[in-house]
Amino acid sequence: MRIAGENGAPLSPGSSAASNSSADEMIENENHSLRDRVADLEKKVHEQTDEIMCLRSTLADVLRRLNTVEGASRVSVSQSGGRATPLKDGLRQRHHNSEARDVSKRASSSFVSGRSTSVSHIRAREAQYNPEEGVVKLYLRGRPLNLYVPSALRDSYNPTTSTPHPPAKLKLEWVYGYRGRDCRNNVYQLPTGEIVYFVAAVVVLYNVEDQMQRHYLGHTDDIKCLAVHPNKLLIATGQTAGHDRRDARSWRLNPPADHLSHEAEEWPHIRIWDSVSLNTLHIIGISDIERSVACLAFSKADGGSLLVAVDEAPDHNMSVWDWSRGERGYKLLETKCSADQVLAVDFSPVDRSTIITCGKNHISFWNYESGMLAKRMGIFENRERPKYVTSISITDAGNVISGDSNGNLLIWQRGGNTVYKMVRAAHDGPVFSILVQKDGTIITGGKDGKIVEWDRDLERTGNVIEIPEQYGSPRVVTSGRGTQLVVGTTRNCVLEGTFTFPMRPVMQGHTEELWALAPHPSHHQFLTAGYDRCCYLWDTMAHTIVWSKDIGEHAQSAVFSSNGEIVIVGTTSGRWFVMDAETREMYSQHQDGNEPIQVLKISPNGQYLAVGSRDNNIYIYQISEDCRKYTRIGRCQGHASFVTHLDWSADSQFLQSNSGDYELLFWNAGLCRQIVQTSQMRDVEWASNTCTLTFATLGIWPEGADGTDVNTCAKANDRAVLATGDDFGKVKMFSSPACHQKARYLEYGGHSSHVTAVGFIHDDSRLISTGGRDTAIMQWVVSSNSSLSSSSSSSSQR
Repeated sequence: MRIAGENGAPLSPGSSAASNSSADEMIENENHSLRDRVADLEKKVHEQTDEIMCLRSTLADVLRRLNTVEGASRVSVSQSGGRATPLKDGLRQRHHNSEARDVSKRASSSFVSGRSTSVSHIRAREAQYNPEEGVVKLYLRGRPLNLYVPSALRDSYNPTTSTPHPPAKLKLEWVYGYRGRDCRNNVYQLPTGEIVYFVAAVVVLYNVEDQMQRHYLGHTDDIKCLAVHPNKLLIATGQTAGHDRRDARSWRLNPPADHLSHEAEEWPHIRIWDSVSLNTLHIIGISDIERSVACLAFSKADGGSLLVAVDEAPDHNMSVWDWSRGERGYKLLETKCSADQVLAVDFSPVDRSTIITCGKNHISFWNYESGMLAKRMGIFENRERPKYVTSISITDAGNVISGDSNGNLLIWQRGGNTVYKMVRAAHDGPVFSILVQKDGTIITGGKDGKIVEWDRDLERTGNVIEIPEQYGSPRVVTSGRGTQLVVGTTRNCVLEGTFTFPMRPVMQGHTEELWALAPHPSHHQFLTAGYDRCCYLWDTMAHTIVWSKDIGEHAQSAVFSSNGEIVIVGTTSGRWFVMDAETREMYSQHQDGNEPIQVLKISPNGQYLAVGSRDNNIYIYQISEDCRKYTRIGRCQGHASFVTHLDWSADSQFLQSNSGDYELLFWNAGLCRQIVQTSQMRDVEWASNTCTLTFATLGIWPEGADGTDVNTCAKANDRAVLATGDDFGKVKMFSSPACHQKARYLEYGGHSSHVTAVGFIHDDSRLISTGGRDTAIMQWVVSSNSSLSSSSSSSSQR
């Protein structure tokens, strides 16, 4: 059949072909024009997104600076550990001040919204006072300890008298340390200009340029993971179980009605909070997470409406939350993730329903549809299967890049579960971190200590940074301001730098259990040392390390000489070192037994050194030659257990000591003999008060306490206050002497492990506390407590 033209004449075959060619050309031109318009629109959207982010950054930074200038945040953090954190509806959580592993052995009370609320527990045997002999009998684990009352107080003393609040309070000023040794993806740059990371139970927001820190104190135990919302302002952090957690299974079956307010402190959970105001917005996962939150991620394709969390329980359960629905969020689903350890989880930035997890022996691709999660395991085919898939990141196109324990990088195409491309030996050892930047370039960090830059096709650009060995390997690499990179390392350091300018440390910390603390006798400095064999001298004003030294052995204790020119460090092998406090020159080393040197104390006159050992003995040395020569003059024998604490008398003639079996013994230091008639020592003035079991520290012990609950105490030099650190991560402030069993105190949280040492710097302006396994060092400002308000502090009375 022929087709006629407009004038009715038939069209020739040649003219028909020309018409079709012209139509195809027009369609192609339209398609090309459409693609150009779409590309322009996408470019404008990206530009507007960047402008919005810039405006948010500016606004967030302005709000942060306003809060700083005003001197107070919108949220009032409870002085008893920062637990009274407002929820978004303005209601406060009540702080359940549970101080014991077993609720049957304590009585406590809390400050709830400004009202003192008693909590009645089964009470253990109270201290008994015999006024005729002037002796108080304190019971620890059923064992009596006789404490002699000073003569001036014998007639009026009553051990159960309630005491006033301490005349000073604390405010957390600075936290030294970072947790990079065993945590991942936990350092980010915020629009406020701050770097956010965590250590112990504190999230630190650190503005390096302004040298200022802010602290989110909502958590009660080890924080294990951190995620930043796509808006860069909201943060989710997950913690492990608290110290006083009850049996998980029975609690999950029968949770109390008010468990959000009471049990959030002691159970693994996730907190979502505002990084500008530090307001807690939601607390989710209570009774749903069994052990600890291993990793977290916000969704990206939908603007962050969902949150995924992985539990460290045996089945490594993965749960997806509509986190903004109510105070507790709404769990959309939960499923078993893997029988093996899960190291990372993330949402695809282009597919709202796609989640990727990785860890030991696996990488998994999940699809969320109709309330169900469909799982596909990553298939390595004929490629070498790694023992661990250690890191993942996702490009803007939706392709997944994974790094593994063999040092290889793999690309998994969007929507698939097979390897599209592989880069062998990208690093010599595991790939710890993968960062996809806005321009498409990729940066990886590995155990080999190198940070390597790649183009979008995973070809090396030639840019490489080698991290100095002293800082460890890059555990996480993230974008900083401009071209800067921010790096968290395996040796608990945070570094800043670029491929052009070398990395510099902005935060350093200890990497293993921390025990030794020695405030400088005349400067705003203090020394710490621990099981990582490192000694650090810190400056409390500059918040920096003055110097560090590897002593080659696990450090247990430390002390400065009276003039501050010498520092002595005791080790776990019974050896102790004498070195110059400025040059770090080692003058001498000494050996007393083969057990740890638990405590070192120099007499007030600077002439004697007392060395308390775990071998139950106290060794006395005479000091000469400007504190550089130490001559042993004797050994004090009499303790049935290891020596824990020592104090010199103000006249340098006597010693008092505590031991592991709750003894309080007194010694004539010059003769190295025990003073058996302890009643003779009731009126002795002591130069320090670090012994936890004395008349002056009776009030620091809760009724029915285990004798090991309180690890450390220290009296201020010129203030009538006493600070303690306990097994539950708490720092407490008492009036000094704390000689009444119902002594009131202020309680502060932040540490997630046993607090191993507390000490006031020379002018009492600051208190330093050290955590054991949390490796954190916390610096607190000591200020007058002329009035106690519910908005700034809370108190407890046993």
